[in-house]
Amino acid sequence: QVQLIESGGGLVQAGGSLRLSCAASGRASTIYTMGWFRQAPEKEREFVAAISGTGGRTLYADSVKGRFTISRDNAKKSVYLQMNSLEPEDTAVYYCALDKQTLTRSSSQYDYWGQGTQVIVSS
Repeated sequence: QVQLIESGGGLVQAGGSLRLSCAASGRASTIYTMGWFRQAPEKEREFVAAISGTGGRTLYADSVKGRFTISRDNAKKSVYLQMNSLEPEDTAVYYCALDKQTLTRSSSQYDYWGQGTQVIVSS
């Protein structure tokens, strides 16, 4: 079993920055893909970013490309999402997820999910 715990969410003004963290425990191998997704009120969950097990490959949603950066520290079994130039449209609950198979944008491919951390961007 794998547990994922997110942290780092909060309230920030537009144009500001936040860094989200996700710590994995249990049977979380460092070779697994890690991803970030988000869900705004009354909207479906959407892909934000993903990173391969080695950290050598990354994927980003077009809406965050150039503003968000995903990274990982395998020694700490952690993945991070640095969010810069935040916009009110980035307001959502952000979820960390683990995929045992491949680097993908598809939420249905992810095997484990965290509980989420709230990000609120005020205008």
